[in-house]
Amino acid sequence: MTRPDPTAAPPTAPSPAGPPLTGLRVLDLATLFAGPLAATLLGDFGAEVVKVEHPGKPDPSRGHGPSKDGVGLWWKVLGRNKRTITLDLSRPGGRATLLRLVGTADVVIENFRPGTLEKWDLGWPELSAVNPRLILVRVTGFGQFGPYAHRPGFGTLAEAMSGFAAITGEPGAPPTLPPFGLADSIAGLTTAYAVMTALAGRERTGEGQVVDMALIEPILTVLGPQPTWYDQLGHVQPRTGNRSQNNAPRGTYLTADGSWVAVSTSAQSVAERVMVLVDRPELIDEPWFATGAGRARHADVLDEAVGGWIARHTRADVLATFEKAEAAVAPVQDVRDVMTDPQYRALDTITTVDDPELGPLRMQNVLFRLSATPGAIRWAGRPHGADTEEVLTELGLTPADLAALRAEGAL
Repeated sequence: MTRPDPTAAPPTAPSPAGPPLTGLRVLDLATLFAGPLAATLLGDFGAEVVKVEHPGKPDPSRGHGPSKDGVGLWWKVLGRNKRTITLDLSRPGGRATLLRLVGTADVVIENFRPGTLEKWDLGWPELSAVNPRLILVRVTGFGQFGPYAHRPGFGTLAEAMSGFAAITGEPGAPPTLPPFGLADSIAGLTTAYAVMTALAGRERTGEGQVVDMALIEPILTVLGPQPTWYDQLGHVQPRTGNRSQNNAPRGTYLTADGSWVAVSTSAQSVAERVMVLVDRPELIDEPWFATGAGRARHADVLDEAVGGWIARHTRADVLATFEKAEAAVAPVQDVRDVMTDPQYRALDTITTVDDPELGPLRMQNVLFRLSATPGAIRWAGRPHGADTEEVLTELGLTPADLAALRAEGAL
């Protein structure tokens, strides 16, 4: 579904040319999350994405998480806007068919261990010989070279190695891993950006290139200046729970009716307004209150003031009072709250997609709104191999060719 803005007309009319990536062809050979998510993001804005899966071993994401009537729901999101075909790349017919597909593509995304494509004679020399303008995106845990390159790599390992887990959790408690694919998701977003950057480079040079994406790197980037702090000061960021070393009060607080709210005071003016709101204006005059770092060193005092006030009021009263005072607050929401939140509803962040297998289903919409060339969810994830015959027939294969590939076990 497209993302409308019900409050304002766009500055320009939607382009008759369609979404901005119309005409871009992407072959998604990857499995699980980072590579496939990048392909999904490209498909959301008009790229034609062809998902290539092994005939007998589909993308494992089809079986991850809850399912309904035997249909994996995660796949419905991750596989949206993709046509699905099957191909065994290790067989001669599968290899030859992929090379024909590569000749029609702009981008190939894969996440096999380094050396796997080369083992099948499908490395960069072979692919670029067929299509010199190809962008080959290689997503792995640790990159294409180095001492860890051939290790199996997953997002959990990146979350541990990057320093994320070391700073997450309460002081003195074990390091905490996220309960979702954080490193994979960050890498997926970064991979989509890498594809667009490589395509921009192709516009200048006329030639394709290889993108080497390692899961351990994008998450390290979003952790901020930790390496520089350590390099220059020897500073190692500790686990501080919900507290920040850069400002206070900051954290989650329990309301009188048993709900939680989150408060942030990154701006000095907001911190001052919060102190007035919770009836502790005298704290503003303390010398340490003038900086975020100073407030952070006195977080116990500030948490007691803010937490004590919030504990005497219901969530509705807290949110209304903070909003009136122009102080930063948000309810701590689970997915049930997200589905009914008025701001998300206004943005159509959770949209409805009609699916032939499951009927209407709701999922996250495309990532952002474009006024002239908006993206859209055209369909949810399709069954394994649903478009094999159609895609390969478009490629020029005859019924006899398809029968031969099936007999070989390549389809």
